[in-house]
Amino acid sequence: MKKNRRYLRASALLAAALLTAGLPAAALQTAKASQLTACAADENYTYGENDTFSYKKFSDHIEISSLKTDPSTLEIPSSIDGLPVTSIGIYACQFKSMSTLILPDTLKEIGMYTFSYCSNLKELTIPDSVTKIRLRAFEECPALATINFPDHPVETDEFTFNNTPWLHAQRKKDPLVIVNNVVIDGRTCKGDVTVPANVKYVAGSAFAGNEDITSVVFPSGVSLIEASTFRNCKNLASAELKGATQLGYGVFEGCNSLTDLKISGKLTRIDYYSFTDNNATATITFYGSRSTWEQVEKPENDPFLSRATMIFDESHSDTDEVPGDINGDSVCDGLDAVLLQKYLLTTGSLTEAQAKIADMNADGKLSAADLTLLKREYL
Repeated sequence: MKKNRRYLRASALLAAALLTAGLPAAALQTAKASQLTACAADENYTYGENDTFSYKKFSDHIEISSLKTDPSTLEIPSSIDGLPVTSIGIYACQFKSMSTLILPDTLKEIGMYTFSYCSNLKELTIPDSVTKIRLRAFEECPALATINFPDHPVETDEFTFNNTPWLHAQRKKDPLVIVNNVVIDGRTCKGDVTVPANVKYVAGSAFAGNEDITSVVFPSGVSLIEASTFRNCKNLASAELKGATQLGYGVFEGCNSLTDLKISGKLTRIDYYSFTDNNATATITFYGSRSTWEQVEKPENDPFLSRATMIFDESHSDTDEVPGDINGDSVCDGLDAVLLQKYLLTTGSLTEAQAKIADMNADGKLSAADLTLLKREYL
């Protein structure tokens, strides 16, 4: 049956209401936003099905809607009806018993709750084509101990791998769970947290409910502060967001100890609910001018902002110096190692500023020891 735009909009909104019933408030807001965004972006499609799947057929791609069977090995095809399978929709494979999951290299996005509560799923390999994994997609998979990520950043939403053995194991290695320059979780961090300079993205709710962190510094590469990032971090007293351009829904909700907030001069928008239920009185240092601050889209008469003491610091630089980043691309990687190696072999040269960054052990000279430390940094 062909679906027109009016029907699509109404059905998408109804689905959002039904599927998100009973979710926590912050998760509900995120789910509604995702549904509305999808509704606005969708085109006409037709429904289709085969022996294994129900799906939506668009003009140039397929989205898996639901799994009709419950196999022990589930292989998502790369194409259906001659079109690439690029996404798996909300709840599509939830509560299934497969132990093996094979995803195609055409897949770009995994939807909300798609594989949550799959009790036997042990291992996951995320294809290189995937760029986004939505809200709670693999939550409550009690056997999921191994996840193989592609070698590029994959953005994750709130609680993507919540309550999985994989996440528990990563937290034991480092409470700040980072994969390919993406912060996936920081809910077990303690004290003062500085997110590394090479991080470009922090998942929504990454620190939510953490009552043990007292301060946090985000690098300049993190521009969007996602929904509920610090929700109910009750002892968070200080936060510096060096590169923030937007503060999302509920970012500092319930952060009643927040007295020191430093924000990038690149900020353009503060969500209406960024500071909901926050009764703290803070000093806000804005790395820009008063006139720039006045142009920021923000809620009128917000209690938190109204109470705050404003400081405008136009001299502050938003640029982070990444240790080992010799070529200045904000990442320490193999290209920087090659430059240092060429210098040590006298087949290349470095500027004074580059030599300072390459001096990994800060002993005032460049040697093989610095090359070893640089390699260790990016590995």
